[in-house]
Parts: sequence; structure tokens; C-alpha cells
Amino acid sequence: MRHRKNKPEAIIFDWDDTLADNWQSIHGALNAALKAMNQETWSLKKTKSNVRRSLRESFPEMFGDQWEDAADVFYKHIHSTHLETLKPLYFANELLEQLMKSETILGIVSNKTGDLLRAECEHLGWNDHFNNVIGASDAQKDKPAADPLFLCLEGLSIKPGKDTWYVGDAPTDLECAINAGVTGVLIKNSFITADYGDFPPHYHFKDLYEMAKFLI
Repeated sequence: MRHRKNKPEAIIFDWDDTLADNWQSIHGALNAALKAMNQETWSLKKTKSNVRRSLRESFPEMFGDQWEDAADVFYKHIHSTHLETLKPLYFANELLEQLMKSETILGIVSNKTGDLLRAECEHLGWNDHFNNVIGASDAQKDKPAADPLFLCLEGLSIKPGKDTWYVGDAPTDLECAINAGVTGVLIKNSFITADYGDFPPHYHFKDLYEMAKFLI
């Protein structure tokens, strides 16, 4: 494949709020766990603002010694709902088709548990688009550590470098990109806040449509 300006060799995507929206299921499962552990439930806004790390890292802090019981409640709830509430974000299908036609190598790295992530990818009919799909607990550490991104690239037979993009919506995604030595790309329909100060993106697009136009 010949390299062209603005055309990366590989693009690795985050999942939630980058390619897909499934906050309804995540929010419901989290509140089910909070309620079961006799904690106050969260608003959807709080859930979206605070759910960034993997469950195995965040639940011990939230629930202490009861975190595994809380995780069981969470998983029972989300397994029963997550495919029903899942939907692709605007222009995700079109962008992925465009990238497939250009023979760009594609992968996913997410802090969503691996079995849920792969089931959602299959449900949207996107399995043929992605050469490797890595979720939480698939690597030794989860984002923002570089481990899952390294694992994904290893499966793609690609070495980390500037010609690989990691595309996400949160500071943890950009931190992961920097830790792995790849190009960090932010998809966010707003100005970059101070949260991103230590991990500035190389590219910032308001949505996937804008990213698709840039790549063309």
C-alpha cells in the first residue's frame, strides 16, 4: 500500500462514544450495581462523565471488598440489554466502508469487556471491517496503559509509530496513544477542555464525517 498524505497505515478505534452509542445499557447496569450495593444511583450525565476506566480497575474503588458482587450484578444486567440498545454513531458505517475500500488496516481497543465488545461489533455487522478487537482484560493492563494497544498492533503485525492512529473521545484514549507511541486522534463535538492538557491530540475532528472528509 502506497502511503499518501493524511492516510495512516492503520487506524485503531475506541468503541463507546467513538463508533457506537450504548450508554443506555451501561447506565442501567451501573445503577443496578449501585442499587444492589445500597449506594445512591447516578444520573446519566454523571455516568457519561465518570465511566472511562475498565470495570476491573474502577469497581474496586467504588465498591471495595464487594466489587466482585457488584460486577456480577452489572454483567447480568448489561448482558440482557446491551444489544437491544446499541446503535452506531453518525457516519460510522460510511467511514468504515471508506477505510475498507482504501485498504486501511483497522482494529478496536476499548475498556469495554472483551466478550461484550466483540458481541456488539458482530451485532452491528462490522466483524469484516476489523482485523483485531481488543477489550478490557484481554491484555495485562487496560487503558490508559499501552498494553491493549500493543496487543492489538501485535495481532495486526504492525509496529507502533506515527502512521498508526488511535481514535477516541476521552483523555484516557489520548494518553494511551502517547504511551504507545502512535498518533492520537480525538473525536469530540466540542472544544478541547483542560482535561486534555497533558495529552493533546494530533488531530481533532468534531465527528466521524469530518474525519472521513479529511482522509479523502
